[in-house]
Amino acid sequence: MRALCATGDGGLAVREVPDPELRNGHDVIVRVRQSVTCGGDLHLLDSGALRPGDVLGHEFLGEVVEVGPRVRRHRVGDRVVVASVVACGRCWHCRQGWYSCCDNGTVEPPVDEAAWGQTPAGCYGHPSASGGFAGSHAEYVRVPYADVGAFRVPDGVDDDRAVFASDAVPTAWAGVELGGVRPGDVVAVWGAGAVGQLTARAAVLHGAARVVVVDRYDDRLDMVARHVGVDTLNYRRADVPAELVERSGGRGPDVCVEAAGSLDGSRWLADRLPDRLRGTPRTPLALREAVHACRKGGTVVVLGEVTGFVDTFPAGAVVRKGLSVRGGRPHGPRYIPALLDRMARDELRTEHLATHRFPLREGAAGYALFRNRADGCVRVVLTPD
Repeated sequence: MRALCATGDGGLAVREVPDPELRNGHDVIVRVRQSVTCGGDLHLLDSGALRPGDVLGHEFLGEVVEVGPRVRRHRVGDRVVVASVVACGRCWHCRQGWYSCCDNGTVEPPVDEAAWGQTPAGCYGHPSASGGFAGSHAEYVRVPYADVGAFRVPDGVDDDRAVFASDAVPTAWAGVELGGVRPGDVVAVWGAGAVGQLTARAAVLHGAARVVVVDRYDDRLDMVARHVGVDTLNYRRADVPAELVERSGGRGPDVCVEAAGSLDGSRWLADRLPDRLRGTPRTPLALREAVHACRKGGTVVVLGEVTGFVDTFPAGAVVRKGLSVRGGRPHGPRYIPALLDRMARDELRTEHLATHRFPLREGAAGYALFRNRADGCVRVVLTPD
């Protein structure tokens, strides 16, 4: 089959790779209908963690074409969306609903233990870096623990909407849940990409009285205003902390979510720091601004793809202000069934995020557009020919 593979120099190319096969009774093979780009994929490419031939991609939807003998919930022909994390459903962490912390969702634990201290769940498209599972930018994907991580899509929900239930919407839902958003809260979100927009929508559905999205791209902020209907701030033209204090009754937001997707973000704070405190290019600027802007006793949530060590984190502000700082990946199997129901009821609309479409054979061009945010690109949908 054909798949979009890393070339080992930060690039991508479509290559012929072996077809996936059932490896145990709990597997299914899915023929991919749609797969979506994600900022986390760019970080993998830039980190050097991928080897030549590794298949990228972790957010996808497809049709079941082969079923292992121990699979109970799926049949050939089912249209399914697949959670981005690979979880067994039976370990202690899975039984608590913390699927992204699964003990058995990776086949290369030494790699993760060296990086994180413990082994979290694996993820598609992280073949050498975390989990050992080939990605979704391909014609077919092997789905382990299919009864846990694959979900039939309701007939009334089309592919363009359902595919985002794989990763982007569960990530947003996790951010709001980690932040403990309650009715009446003021929530600030850094980043107006797919996850940032969906986090804002999730906050609204959880009863937030006011939501503010911070970014520098006017086209994305216009999309937020049009499709989510919440406040926006362009950090190139606004004093973000002062505006957030003003819009939250003088306190600061109750919950601040960093969904910028990278270690870089708003430079408002950095531009006001002396040289000795500006740190290195790995300074988490959006996260630092979120910590400074959050009200005393509030909660800061980290959703961006922070894969290594960062410097100049304002630990003093966390202590003196009594903040809670939480982070995590989405517990997809915990959220996806309810999210699909919300999509079927038209409470969650995600089609507008798929701004560009490319055939799989042009996947490298799609990623170039996605990386550069050219032509108003938010997410690129790749479709096998």
